Amino acid sequence: MMKVNFSGINLENPFFNASGPHCTTKEELDILGRSKAAAIMTKSCTFEQRDGNPEPRYIDMPHNSSINSMGLPNLGYKEYMKLIPELKIHNKPIFSSVSGMKLEENIQMISELSDVKELDAIELNLSCPNVIGKPQVGYDFEQSVEVIDEVSKICKKSLGLKLPPYFDFVHFELMANIINKTNVNFVTCINSLGNGLVLDVAKEEVVIKPKGGFGGIGGKLIKPFGLANVRKFRELLKPEIQIIGVGGIFSGIDAFEYILAGADMVQVGTILKQEGPSAFQRLINELDIVMQAKGYSDLNSFRNKLKIME
Repeated sequence: MMKVNFSGINLENPFFNASGPHCTTKEELDILGRSKAAAIMTKSCTFEQRDGNPEPRYIDMPHNSSINSMGLPNLGYKEYMKLIPELKIHNKPIFSSVSGMKLEENIQMISELSDVKELDAIELNLSCPNVIGKPQVGYDFEQSVEVIDEVSKICKKSLGLKLPPYFDFVHFELMANIINKTNVNFVTCINSLGNGLVLDVAKEEVVIKPKGGFGGIGGKLIKPFGLANVRKFRELLKPEIQIIGVGGIFSGIDAFEYILAGADMVQVGTILKQEGPSAFQRLINELDIVMQAKGYSDLNSFRNKLKIME
């Protein structure tokens, strides 16, 4: 009923983790493997191990939202290359997120990860807003052309792009035109909204330490932007390029909306941080209830069937 063929990979349901919370260490990845998540996504890896930004760097906010400036804490790509074969004990597809500080690092990491036979797909992160001094490649369209072109040449796995949120129709069109000329297999929309600011009124100070308190906003507050990005890219991208929707998915209804707007799969981040991996079973159950109530037997019955007003 919920099976998905995503980029040639067969999955039991449309849910898995966004690269972010609970996917950095082997222990966390094993817990994901034992959960009802359809796949395992590793933390965005860099060329070297990173501790990330100083704490406090993550705070839950009202209305099921969050602010973070993690700074890509991870084990380094070589450690994930060692871990990936061990994760296959869970019999789930494995996705690796890659976020090099420069093009040469991305090329080397993706080239080497491509040779890990147990790895199913690579998601190149063009959109981390929380690394101090590192711009988001996804907002530089000329640089995006170069990066995507060079990476496409050497990637032997299913290749995806984690995109920042776009807000202007011209920017949607520019990025879609770039992607349509490549062999990219999927896009992930969206990363957190960069450089939000949340204050503690009692203390009269910011709530996180890095970047003077500026951080990426996630959770329910960004859901309308996530839906908009999924919908617009579904309209603009070639049909064979699939889409993962991310941003504010806390219920089966949220997931239903993303799939209705054109998403093939969905990832969860803030709810995974707040509720833990048990969230996957709840989301599956809730989506099943929505589908049964509407008389849908499978995801294709309503995927990309969003109606517009005439």
